[in-house]
Amino acid sequence: MYGSRGAMLGSGGVSDGYEVGSKRQRMMESTPYFAVNSGMGGYQPYGYGGGYQPPAFPVVRLRGLPFNCTDIDIFKFFAGLDIVDVLLVNKNGRFSGEAFVVFAGSMQVEFALQRDRQNMGRRYVEVFRCKRQDYYHAVASEVNYEGIYDNDFHGSPPPSRVKRFNDKDQMEYTEILKLRGLPFSVKKSEIVEFFRDFKIIEDRVHIACRPDGKATGEAYVEFDSVDEAKRAMCKDKMTIGSRYVELFPSTPDEARRAESRSRQ
Repeated sequence: MYGSRGAMLGSGGVSDGYEVGSKRQRMMESTPYFAVNSGMGGYQPYGYGGGYQPPAFPVVRLRGLPFNCTDIDIFKFFAGLDIVDVLLVNKNGRFSGEAFVVFAGSMQVEFALQRDRQNMGRRYVEVFRCKRQDYYHAVASEVNYEGIYDNDFHGSPPPSRVKRFNDKDQMEYTEILKLRGLPFSVKKSEIVEFFRDFKIIEDRVHIACRPDGKATGEAYVEFDSVDEAKRAMCKDKMTIGSRYVELFPSTPDEARRAESRSRQ
């Protein structure tokens, strides 16, 4: 489940800005094809008949990932390729073992497909083509963005084709909440102040970092009880600094994995 937020990358590494939800939304609103013509990712936009042929959306789907998989593991799996976005897929608040990876161009998808059935840890990973809409629908699930729908439909989609995602009330709660979308400069004291009306365990507030020490924009907070964690969900989408913060039910295992990665 950790890392479901994904990461936006440029050539060769993780960007300093980890604001994936809003970046994904801006990309999809600005253009349906955000593949770029980078070194390995060039494409020919014109077909043999001379007409414009839009490039296929450069995304692949992964299946069979280890359940402790993180976005960093996927970056390593596709080492040498220019990744634009990674989205780890959750179902009912738990990582499903699937992910979507968007590359900088269609040629990179061909290289990525050559890694089908290679191992990540003890598991082999399936890498296969998928449609742009599959990725968009997964993003909609992740960021509750309702303006994404099949591109063959124009105007407002009918209600039957809009899937609304508001499952937090149905998730299983523990004493731990995950915060996402934090300012990268956030301090522990700011998180404590954010939850000043709730009973938290201050020494169990952990700000998640990548292996290079940079903040991911996520944090984990342990409360005095499960009921207190549920009560604190009323702070969902309220702001710290200039950023609104999303809250999600989490688990001790997820928090421990994030803390362990931060120490690496």
